[in-house]
Amino acid sequence: MDLGLDDILDDVAAIQRIPAIPVILQVLAKATGMGFLVVARVTAERWVACSVLDRIDFGLTAGGELPVKTTLCSEVLDFGREVVIDEVATDPTYAAHHTPALYGLQSYIAVPIVLPNGEVFGTLCAIDPKPHKPSESVEIFRLFADLISFHLDALQKLDQSRTELTQANAELDNSRFDLATSQASLLDAETGSELREQFIAVLGHDLRNPLAAIEGGRRILSNQVSDPKSERVLRLMGESVSRMSGLIDNVMDFARGRLGGGIGIERSPDGEIEPLLSQVINEIRSAYPDREIITNFAISEPVSVDHARFAQMVSNLLGNAITHGSESTPIRISAAAAGDGFELSITNAGEPIPPAAMERLFQPFYRGQVRPSMQGLGLGLYIASQIAKAHGGALIVRSNAQETCFTFRMPLRQSEI
Repeated sequence: MDLGLDDILDDVAAIQRIPAIPVILQVLAKATGMGFLVVARVTAERWVACSVLDRIDFGLTAGGELPVKTTLCSEVLDFGREVVIDEVATDPTYAAHHTPALYGLQSYIAVPIVLPNGEVFGTLCAIDPKPHKPSESVEIFRLFADLISFHLDALQKLDQSRTELTQANAELDNSRFDLATSQASLLDAETGSELREQFIAVLGHDLRNPLAAIEGGRRILSNQVSDPKSERVLRLMGESVSRMSGLIDNVMDFARGRLGGGIGIERSPDGEIEPLLSQVINEIRSAYPDREIITNFAISEPVSVDHARFAQMVSNLLGNAITHGSESTPIRISAAAAGDGFELSITNAGEPIPPAAMERLFQPFYRGQVRPSMQGLGLGLYIASQIAKAHGGALIVRSNAQETCFTFRMPLRQSEI
C-alpha cells in the first residue's frame, strides 16, 4: 500500500522520537568506517529517510526520498533478508548492478527492521564510496534493527494507550480522570526504563564481544610472528582496538547519562586524592612527552571521590587542554581542598573558545574545531560534566585571549550535596 504524506510524516516523527537512534548511527559509523547511515521507511512503492548520519555529503536528509526501484532495499523487502556488499567491484552478484553504479557506492549493508507483527517497517542501511567490511558487523546491525523495532512497537502501544485514555477521560469525573492520568504516567516511566536498560545492555555486551575476539586473536598472533612488518601491523591493530574500546566506554557513559539514571559513583573512604592526580598526570606526560604540565597542589583536607570516575574526568580535561592548548605554553593544573570545598583547575593558553561554542561545550557529540588527526565522538567534556554532577559539584569554564580554564568545584561534606 502506498504511503500518503501524513503517513510519511508520522513515520519520520516516530523514528525521531527515539533518542537512541543518533547514538546507534554514530556507533555503527565507528564500527564499520562507512560514511552514510540511515534508518529508512520502505514499502513496495516508496523509500523515505527517517534519520540520517551523512559524513560523505551524500545529500539526503530526514524526510528525503529516493525512487525505491533504484535502491537495494527493495530486494531486502522482497526477500526479507539483509543485503551485504564489502566491495562492489569484486562482488559476483552486484558488480554489474545498476544501483551501485547509479549512486557511486562500493560498500553497502541493509538489514530489515521487522516489527513484532511481522511487517517490515524498513531498513537500517550504511553505504560508502570506498570498500569496507560491513560483513563483519552484520550481527551488530541485526541487534540494532531489533532494538529499533522494539522502540517503534513500544511507541505505537504508548500512543494507542494515550488515545484510549483520552476517549475514556471524556466519560470520567475529575477524580477518576486524575487516577487515569497517574496510571498513564506510570506506564510511560516503566516502558522508558525498560527501553533504556535494554539499550545500555546491548551496548555493553554485544559491542564489546566482537572487539574482545579481535584483541584475543591479535594477542595470539603476536606470539607467533617475528618479522617487523607483521609486528607493526599487530601493534596498529592493538591501538585501533584500544581506541574503539575507549569510544564504546564513552558511548556507554553517554547512554547512562542521557538515557539511564545518570553516571553512578562509589566514593572511596580514604580521601587520598593527590596520588590519584599524580598518576593521571604522569600517564598524560608519558603519552605527550613534549608537553609541559605544571602542578600546584594544596590539599589539606581528605577528599572523598570515586577514584575511577574522578581520574576519567581529569584525564578528559587534560586531554582537552592538550588538544586545544598552545604547544609552546605549559598546561597548569592546580588543586586545593580547605574548609568546606574542593577545587580543581586546568588552564591552557591558546585560541579562546568562541562564544557560540561556549553554549554547546558540554553537549554530547560537540567537538568544535579540532586538528584533522584528532579522533573521537565529542563526548569527553559532556562525560566530564556528568561526573562532576554525580559528585554533587559543577564544571565551569572561562576563556579569553590569554587562557582557557576549566574548573571543577564540589563540597567536601557529602551531607551538603
